[in-house]
Amino acid sequence: WQCFRALCCKGPPPPRPEYDLVCIGLTGSGKTSLLSQLCSESPENIVSTTGFSIKAVPFQNAILNVKELGGADNIRKYWSRYYQGSQGVIFVLDSASSEDDLETARNELHSALQHPQLCTLPFLILANHQDKPAARSVQEV
Repeated sequence: WQCFRALCCKGPPPPRPEYDLVCIGLTGSGKTSLLSQLCSESPENIVSTTGFSIKAVPFQNAILNVKELGGADNIRKYWSRYYQGSQGVIFVLDSASSEDDLETARNELHSALQHPQLCTLPFLILANHQDKPAARSVQEV
């Protein structure tokens, strides 16, 4: 009786808090791969995001609802339309990219850091592709 009572009277687990994040970075920086990895999805057949996608990333104590925004030149100008309601920012950059792409990423990061809807939020900046031979160190980036 004691075991049955413990099982039936326990009630549902408390809900996990949810946080809305935006994930930005240039095309090919690894945003989609990162989110697929966090969601335990297969890394095969990953296609660059055109437009945006939303993934719920479950953790033990919280759920992150991540809006991933495509990083192509013709899409970046629309990023700010998706910032509203965000509670944090993940900025992914390719640490093995060309100097020109790194400069473009730097400019986009500075723009995001100064945006009124993002400037007070926590930012996580990921220097991705550290496994590539051309990767710059975090200090160089």
